[in-house]
Amino acid sequence: MTPQSDEDEVWRQIVASFNDTAEHDSADQPWPDSENLSPEPTRRVVKPPEGPLMSGSFGDELRDDELERRDDDDDDEEGHFQPPPPPPLPKLDLPTKLAWVALFGGPAYLLVAAVAGWHMEGWALFTAVAAFIGGFVALVVRMGDGPPNDSGWDDGAVV
Repeated sequence: MTPQSDEDEVWRQIVASFNDTAEHDSADQPWPDSENLSPEPTRRVVKPPEGPLMSGSFGDELRDDELERRDDDDDDEEGHFQPPPPPPLPKLDLPTKLAWVALFGGPAYLLVAAVAGWHMEGWALFTAVAAFIGGFVALVVRMGDGPPNDSGWDDGAVV
């Protein structure tokens, strides 16, 4: 018998026993019987404290209507996160503004011209494509790869 036929036989046994249920024998379990789960989960019933008065924080006594109002206020505040307002956008200099206009303006002109059915001269087509490529290159070159000038003396972890 070859190793391949042994593997095939093992796979056939696995497939044949796929839908079989596991046998529950306590001798095969690697844990004690006290840790086995019962077939049906147990249910706990928690009863609210009785009486019209409940003690609040610092020993103050609260009436039921005050307690309900506090619960309502907690519900309103709990689910509504208000993030702080974002910082203002940085001011752009003229070359950066022109690069953004070229990046979006070239393809926008081509799209409008194609939808409107305009006849485009070769120089207009070349200018639109060159504006897109030039705007992209200008933005990538202006990104820079160094830390900002105002980062201070500590550049963080250097590996």
